[in-house]
Amino acid sequence: MATFHDSKCRLCRREGEKLFLKGARCFTEKCAFERRGYAPGEHGKDRRSKETSYGLQLRMKQKTRRIYGILERQFRNYFEKAERQKGVTGENLLLMLERRLDNIAFRMGFVSSRAAARRLVGHRHVMVNGKIVDVPSFQVKVGDEVSVKPGSRSNAHILASIDQSKGRDMMSWITVDYEKFTGRVLEYPTRASIPTKVTEQLIVELYSK
Repeated sequence: MATFHDSKCRLCRREGEKLFLKGARCFTEKCAFERRGYAPGEHGKDRRSKETSYGLQLRMKQKTRRIYGILERQFRNYFEKAERQKGVTGENLLLMLERRLDNIAFRMGFVSSRAAARRLVGHRHVMVNGKIVDVPSFQVKVGDEVSVKPGSRSNAHILASIDQSKGRDMMSWITVDYEKFTGRVLEYPTRASIPTKVTEQLIVELYSK
């Protein structure tokens, strides 16, 4: 499974905003972006970005990749699939990213970040419709039940994340029963129900050049 090897805090600093890549740590004073909210590198404090149209499009694509933890080739493949589908390309792209199993596990609150969700899935802790699935990019469908396998339900990290998630608002298109460690996709999300703060049209413009 391909992964990022750069510091996650550097990614947030490069994009100039919190991407919440490290889960609960991002909400504490330990967050590097709070202490050094400028771009990384020797000249980060003095760097002045030129807001050209290409630059804005590139940064939006990079930001979206980093939020969902997707490498460049895979992200491009998602875009090409979205382009072939009926409907709005940018919305199709976000829908496929949201339907990834690692993202669903994160949205359901079984883990505190998408990076942790990829590890959870890759280490065979997650089941879909009663069967273990260890592919983070697996596309979850409407009606699928996503659950933590019985042998992993005493995992301290999972329990801590669930405890933090119990009081928060859940996505309208999924439902979760934390007592049973299960969740279900009720419907596919619409653009309005996806809280990711990206402008997908800029990505479409970038790849359409």
